[in-house]
Amino acid sequence: MPTSAQSRSARRAAVIKALAHPSRLAIAEALEEGERCVCDLTDLIGADMSTVSKHLTVMRAAGLLDAEKRGLKVFYRLRCACLMSFLECVDDLVPEPKAGAKRK
Repeated sequence: MPTSAQSRSARRAAVIKALAHPSRLAIAEALEEGERCVCDLTDLIGADMSTVSKHLTVMRAAGLLDAEKRGLKVFYRLRCACLMSFLECVDDLVPEPKAGAKRK
C-alpha cells in the first residue's frame, strides 16, 4: 500500500477508534444537538468528570471535537456535520433486535 494510502487509513482508524466506546458515541450524539460543557456531559454519561474528560481528550485528539474555554467551563462541539450520517449508515448495517428475539 502506498504511503499516502497508509497515512489516510491510519487517520481514519484513529477516528473510528475514538468513536469505539458507548460513552463516546453518546457524547457525539449529544453534541450533534449543540455544544455542551463537561458538566452537562458528565450528567449525560453518568460518569465522573475525570472519566468524561478522558473520553473528550481521545475524541479531540482524533479531530472529532473543538473546545472553547469560557470562564471556568470548557464547551465542546462536533467538528464534522457528517458524523450522524455515518452512524445512521452503521445503524442500517446492524438492525435493532426484534422484540422477544434472543441475542447471540
